[in-house]
Amino acid sequence: MATGLVRRAIARVQSSASAAKLVISRAHASESQAQQVEPQAKSTHSLKTFQIYRWNPDDPQKPELKDYHIDLKECGPMVLDALIKIKNEIDPSLTFRRSCREGICGSCAMNINGCNGLACLTKIDSEGSSATTITPLPHMFVIKDLVVDMTNFYNQYKSIEPWLKRKTSPVTPGKEIPQSKSDRAKLDGMYECILCACCSTSCPSYWWNPESYLGPAALLHANRWIMDSRDEYTKERLDAVNDEFKLYRCHTILNCARACPKGLNPGKQIQNIKKLELLGS
Repeated sequence: MATGLVRRAIARVQSSASAAKLVISRAHASESQAQQVEPQAKSTHSLKTFQIYRWNPDDPQKPELKDYHIDLKECGPMVLDALIKIKNEIDPSLTFRRSCREGICGSCAMNINGCNGLACLTKIDSEGSSATTITPLPHMFVIKDLVVDMTNFYNQYKSIEPWLKRKTSPVTPGKEIPQSKSDRAKLDGMYECILCACCSTSCPSYWWNPESYLGPAALLHANRWIMDSRDEYTKERLDAVNDEFKLYRCHTILNCARACPKGLNPGKQIQNIKKLELLGS
């Protein structure tokens, strides 16, 4: 009887040992599988192609779209991040404007996949397989690559005299001119403009008449000062833009509203100027 008990005890020990060996072997198999999978996971990339407009005035060949390949896992989420990575690590000759990276300065305005916008606010399309095409703002003279000549645009802005003009002195010299909350609210939707030129360069009327039509951005700012209760040159400002080309080339296509990265509606402000011109005539 004692011998039988011993045999059964030995059998249980052997069974436990076999089970332990099975667990250990499975653990080793899982480890080896993980080791085989891990290098493969490390080697995977998320490559994205960027087609960028290139033109150099020092070597005035035909403009071209040049392809650059970026691993999105090693790049920030915005188009500007990709441009900076290309310039820093792949092609230092790539030229573009940028400054604040916060959608405030308007420097990095360009055409991205056919739409005007700010590179610092436009997310890279990481889901799509097609290339991202980046070109300068349309219908502008190109200085180099993605940099355009803004001289005419700024001259048009300057022509509407974008500063407060008074005929009388403040009641208290050296003090601010008071403004009611309701009058201040009239400036909403205009003062936020950052002069990036996305709206003007998306407007067909501006494309065909850039020298004579003031464009959405300049006219938006014109209305901003026309509507300012502290300004005393309303009539003069209206007379200055009351022109067949300066104002009335706007045909309310509203590309400007769709292109504005700040969500403004220049077309609405232009219509307000037209309404005031009609009431004053």
